[in-house]
Amino acid sequence: MTAPDLAAWLAHAERLHPKSIDLGLERVVTVLRRLGLETPPYRVFTVGGTNGKGSCVAFMEAILRATGCRTGAYLSPHLVRYTERVRVDGTDSTEVELVAAFAEVEAARGDVTLTYFEFGTLAALCAFRSAGIETAILEVGLGGRLDAVNAVDPLVSVVTTVALDHRELLGSDRESIAVEKAGIFRHDRPAICGDADPPSTLLTEAERHGVRLWRIGREFSVERAGEGWSLAHPGGRIAGLPLPALAGAFQLDNAACAIAALLALGMPLPQAAVAAGLLAARNPGRLQRAGAGGEVVLDVAHNPAAAAALAAALAASPAVGRTLAVIGVLADKDARGIAAALDGAVDAWHAATLDGARGRSAAALAVELRAVPVRGAVSVHDDVLTAHAAARARLEPGDRLLVVGSFHTVGAVLGAGLYCAPQGD
Repeated sequence: MTAPDLAAWLAHAERLHPKSIDLGLERVVTVLRRLGLETPPYRVFTVGGTNGKGSCVAFMEAILRATGCRTGAYLSPHLVRYTERVRVDGTDSTEVELVAAFAEVEAARGDVTLTYFEFGTLAALCAFRSAGIETAILEVGLGGRLDAVNAVDPLVSVVTTVALDHRELLGSDRESIAVEKAGIFRHDRPAICGDADPPSTLLTEAERHGVRLWRIGREFSVERAGEGWSLAHPGGRIAGLPLPALAGAFQLDNAACAIAALLALGMPLPQAAVAAGLLAARNPGRLQRAGAGGEVVLDVAHNPAAAAALAAALAASPAVGRTLAVIGVLADKDARGIAAALDGAVDAWHAATLDGARGRSAAALAVELRAVPVRGAVSVHDDVLTAHAAARARLEPGDRLLVVGSFHTVGAVLGAGLYCAPQGD
């Protein structure tokens, strides 16, 4: 009998639990104990928040690697290949390594029915142990308090931002969502907040948990100076830092959160390592520029706050001509809010169908776009690649092509090899 490959393990993980999302820690903790990973043999940082999580992880990973630390990074979802979710020393894990990790989890779980994300999270923790990493940076998948990642106690917790997303699971307003995000805080341990105007409930939860909270704009702050910047923090100031490799003014806040998290733990951070990490960080699908014969921007923005940040970045670097958008948005996302945020930056919309249990048809998406109403014409396409081809055919010199709305949308274009291999700015 042929041993299962990674695709077979992922299919197995999708079938195990009756629900695709079933928030709670009991199942994960049970298997974690059986694996002997309740207290992992490596330092753990946990990064949550609505937007900016992946970039913050990328900055922390790159800075730590520049200090000589052997790192593990767990991110979700992936753009093209599942192996993107588990990185060791800045490199995606191999399928062989992940197959071994999945087999380890399967042997330990017994009759416990794990969700796809829970199975993958446990496999990542196993892969990190096998790789002998020193520090793991774990990105929260959904919320925080009941997310599988929260089964492991972090030394430092980061909440990047709090905005409206996953309201059917986390709450209908920022105050409710903040309580879920703050669930990753740990008593008498440092926590970082990158939201300049956090809901009062996040501060209340921080006090209730007894955490040592550093807030952007208070305990630490960004000071932009020409083509560089400085970070002020409780222990002093790091001056003369280069602008991050990741594009967008908002990335300074993500970088500041990453540095603050490392400083809060008291880790030695040579300025040269911080600078090198800022320049080395990569996070594909976030203001990623690609293509030839015209500007192409790919961004996974899938909620109104992320779309507003994207719109501001596009406005700061306007196209000479028009901006044509290829957009696909999952059914459980606020398509109308995303379109409203981007409306001023987009001249024509190519709506694409996204398949799957959470998919949304292009026709249904077009209804939402026209209800805004967006100012540009809306066309409907059977899938992302068809929408992309139609938009490309309309490009004129000076025009910009924007691919946006979901990891699925950006991933379809990158996975087709239409541009360079996934690589962030």
